[in-house]
Amino acid sequence: MSALLFSPGVQAQAGLLKPDIDYSNYDVPLWDQVVNRIKAKVSARLGEGENTMDRYFIVPFAYQHQWNKPALAHSFISVIRVFADNKQPHFTPGFRRGEYRNRNFEAFTISWMPADFDKNQDLCVFDGFGSRIDPDLNTCPIVPGKCFKLPETLKLAVLFKNAIGMWGPYEIKKEAFELGVKRKELLDGGTIRYKADDRLTRKDRIAINCSTRWQTWKNFILTADFWGPDSACGASTALREF
Repeated sequence: MSALLFSPGVQAQAGLLKPDIDYSNYDVPLWDQVVNRIKAKVSARLGEGENTMDRYFIVPFAYQHQWNKPALAHSFISVIRVFADNKQPHFTPGFRRGEYRNRNFEAFTISWMPADFDKNQDLCVFDGFGSRIDPDLNTCPIVPGKCFKLPETLKLAVLFKNAIGMWGPYEIKKEAFELGVKRKELLDGGTIRYKADDRLTRKDRIAINCSTRWQTWKNFILTADFWGPDSACGASTALREF
């Protein structure tokens, strides 16, 4: 699974700034590129001294097709807890867990898509004349949703031959991590479904798209509709306020 990972080093409105492209990792598997960057950045943030408390990080991602088709765009986020040194870690059931440089960590990903998207990539976003303007005219159905794991999501990005963006990792507070855990538990609970155009369904938590599930940790209400890197870039800025 090889692809080129774009890691913007500065914040900018999507599309306005074109960073230099480094092709040196082109033949490195995408999963390895992602994991290596996370390890390097988090380790640098933790430093060489003793880590006396749990530390928390977010890693926003997005992928997008060449022509910015919403049906082929997606934004998602990984959340990491690095446990304090020399203490027994209390892992959260169901989260990915591991150890790096004698430090224990756990992580989870919120990647909200139709539950069968790994088998059926025919995503309905807008269907019906004028549906982009008036959501009442959109006949796309509400479908069951699922939080996909990070390797599954990256595999889909490669399948679409999309550009993949990664921001961070950014350090966050414990409160933000706990809100992220609650958001994942809510999505995994099965009460909320998926709809790409969720303008009429997000407020009442009937169905949401991939951006609404983490644009704001505390609620589902957005003031704008974006997809792909625009969504991830905006949300990464908002989440860093924690």
